[in-house]
Amino acid sequence: MDLLVYSVLLFYGAIFESTSGYPNGNIIDACNTMIPRHGNAVPKTSQAPYNISISRSSYSAGDEVTVTLRGTSAFKGFLLQARTFGQDTIAGTFKITNADSQGLQCSSTMTSAVSHTSSRSKTTVSAVWVAPAGLGPVKFRATFLANYDEFWIVESQIMQVIPISNDLCGTQKFCFSSPAKCNPANNTGCFFMSSTPAVGGFIFEMSGVSPGYVAIGFSDDQKMGNDDIYICGRNDTTKQLAIQHAFSSGYSLPTVTPLANAESSVMNYTNGVLSCSFFSKSEISLQARDASNQYYIFLAHGPIENGQIKQHSQLPFISDQKTAMTSLNSVSVGSSSTEPSFTLLKVHGALMLIAWMTTGSIGMIIARYLKNAVKKPLLGKDFWFQAHRFLMVLTVAIMIVGFVLVFVYVRGWSDDAGAHPVLGCIVMILSFFQPIAALFRPAPKSKRRFIFNWSHALNALVIKVLAVAAIFLGLLQHSTSGSGWMIKVMGGFVAWEALAYIILEVNSRLERREYEKPDGMVKKEMIVLLIFICGNLAFLIALFVGIGQL
Repeated sequence: MDLLVYSVLLFYGAIFESTSGYPNGNIIDACNTMIPRHGNAVPKTSQAPYNISISRSSYSAGDEVTVTLRGTSAFKGFLLQARTFGQDTIAGTFKITNADSQGLQCSSTMTSAVSHTSSRSKTTVSAVWVAPAGLGPVKFRATFLANYDEFWIVESQIMQVIPISNDLCGTQKFCFSSPAKCNPANNTGCFFMSSTPAVGGFIFEMSGVSPGYVAIGFSDDQKMGNDDIYICGRNDTTKQLAIQHAFSSGYSLPTVTPLANAESSVMNYTNGVLSCSFFSKSEISLQARDASNQYYIFLAHGPIENGQIKQHSQLPFISDQKTAMTSLNSVSVGSSSTEPSFTLLKVHGALMLIAWMTTGSIGMIIARYLKNAVKKPLLGKDFWFQAHRFLMVLTVAIMIVGFVLVFVYVRGWSDDAGAHPVLGCIVMILSFFQPIAALFRPAPKSKRRFIFNWSHALNALVIKVLAVAAIFLGLLQHSTSGSGWMIKVMGGFVAWEALAYIILEVNSRLERREYEKPDGMVKKEMIVLLIFICGNLAFLIALFVGIGQL
């Protein structure tokens, strides 16, 4: 009889537990799904009257974070866990701080979750989460049980890990850095970005030495222009840190837009190293892109002046291949300041500077002011004519080489380079026809000679003006300094050449009737030319140094 009564009580007890839930909080069976094994077993989709608050927005290994469950209405049961962002695995351990909660072993680690100890109504419960090492961003997830078949599943904001590191590269996040595989956690010279994919968006991290900004860009090719950019910046006036979303068109300053649908931002500037991490729910690209959603990755840094970002301090680090942000594969730096293909662009710039700052300028000065400086003929022609012809033909030859190199580098036409390539083509065409026209010039005594002289001189002047304008535009596109010192050096050259022309013109007018000099006396024009060439070379070398720093 006693055995029968005991069996009946045990049977009804089992039924009661299965229908009334787990009032003692022993809910290990729900660890993975976090869904109660009773009642409706479908979480409510309406606005939850509960929330999760955390004592900090970022953490480091060993930190203790207070996690508080609150409700505007009472809840009888709960289950709390920390989950890795992206992988969605249970992480870390908890310290129990009050009698309403207890630790559960929901993974291989004790107290990796927290649940209730009784069905007593409660509106607030707290626990302390202890952060382990080697973990990425996490979020806290909790099930709030209001009654037998009514419950909500709620998540906290994402808690970022600091400092940014490469610990999870290739396993939980995609990484790109220079130097390759450097760790920003212990290498202040490391420029680093990562993305962690998850449902609804990505967590982006970026870090690098910069007093102004560090930026990551996403592009369809390895050339700057038409790129989506995320900027981690430090205002030079207010010293405030901010994250911005932008789109660049050509080589102009990017168009900045508010960083919409972003949360859990963490920004830091310590010992010259600027770092930002944030969760973005927006599409990576602001523009229509290839359906594959694969991009070349750019990593750049530069100054901020008066709250406005300036051109990057050096050419960006660019990935060697396209990659999808959902991939965890690493990519290497491809196009950069040391890549052979970019060297073509450097050589192009150097050749154009030689053509129009040295050979072209000297050849034009000789033709205008040194016709009588050297009387001895050379190969049956006046010395000035032979020197002028040699220098101008050399100028055109140098231009042709530079012209071909830039097309090889760009692999076509640069739609996003502004007026620079247009002016360059005009200069090339006019320069090509200048020596051809000279072959058909009338005889010196011809009545039509003045037409050639004026047209030849006028065309040379137009070429010179357009060439200088093209050089300025080219330097603006690739200046490596926020102060724009290369532009200033080019401006100094223009002023130096203008001064030489003024001196030579004044001298020419003063001595128009006295060109004959005693034999052995050095002409003033030669002295001015030599001084001009020395200054010219100084400006040229300075710009070569700037090109080498690109």
